[in-house]
Amino acid sequence: MPTETWWNLSPEKRERVTRAAMVEFGKRGFSAGSLNVIAREADIAKGSLFQYFDDKLDMFTAICEAGIQTIRDAALRGVDVDNDEFFAALRKITRNWLKFFSTHPVERAMAYAAGNEVDEEAAAAVRQVTSAHFVSELTPLVKGADARGEFGEGVKSDQVISMVVLVLRHLDKAPFYPHVDPVLDLPRKRPAEVERIALELVDALERAYGRPRPARRRSTKTHP
Repeated sequence: MPTETWWNLSPEKRERVTRAAMVEFGKRGFSAGSLNVIAREADIAKGSLFQYFDDKLDMFTAICEAGIQTIRDAALRGVDVDNDEFFAALRKITRNWLKFFSTHPVERAMAYAAGNEVDEEAAAAVRQVTSAHFVSELTPLVKGADARGEFGEGVKSDQVISMVVLVLRHLDKAPFYPHVDPVLDLPRKRPAEVERIALELVDALERAYGRPRPARRRSTKTHP
């Protein structure tokens, strides 16, 4: 956890350090990321970093946490957690998700680097933080939908949350980095087409987990 000294910094200085760390860790990951570079780009002494954080891993985790909070706020923009139907809300979240990652290259690189970190301890620490956010934000949506009977018979809430997490984690990488998804080939597609495909993935989740809709009755009228 960041130290009290970190929280006593001015918001401008915290943002400067956070941004410098995001850029460096986004380029090189935790293992190769340089504290010297972060300190230089943030215009602070390297020793100051150890007044703000316990160690490099503590810093990496805290910076990831800050990025996740920004992403969460963007993803939930326009979503009424208490009242929106689940799959309608998920479509809003998916659009917001794609828009955020397409327009925020620093956060995108940081998320990619964190998700592909080779240091097991750092990868586990970040995954724990990100997973906790996914669960805390998605659970109220899923539980509300379950209570309203929006899912099919026998559908388990945990399965829905797990599949949504898999889809979102795929969509913050696949449209922007070659070879992440050899099937849909999203990096070669225009943004509108990427969004269409992403929403089709949500459609697939709805078919799998949503309450079956009544079949339309065929008209028995005859026409001359």
